[in-house]
Amino acid sequence: MKLAQRAALVWMLIILAETVHGALREIFVAPHIGDLRGRQLGVLVGSGLIFGITWFTTRWLDARTRGAQLAVGLGWAALTVIFEFALGRALGSSWDRILSDYNPARGGLMLFGLVFMVVTPMLVARLRKSASRKD
Repeated sequence: MKLAQRAALVWMLIILAETVHGALREIFVAPHIGDLRGRQLGVLVGSGLIFGITWFTTRWLDARTRGAQLAVGLGWAALTVIFEFALGRALGSSWDRILSDYNPARGGLMLFGLVFMVVTPMLVARLRKSASRKD
């Protein structure tokens, strides 16, 4: 199986976890802390999910070079933006509402989440390499 196929499968796992996380956030968290704060917290929790999934799949993913790791992260971020925009529109959200998640001036933290997603394969590879040297 090629790297692009493995990366797509890992992204599907990430987006499934993020979708479940988003639904749970809307049901249990947002009513208590508000929609914006819930979405902001969601970026932080989502980043943890991305890191964890990447940590547990990185050996199987087998992106050995920094270039490959960066390509995986960029691919994940691009697919995520497409998914978020398509899902938002399918659920009836306005473009203004969708884009507000990407605007830090309006409290949106998604850009930071996407940057984290891009660098996570490199970060995990570096941390795993460092951890294996200590063993």
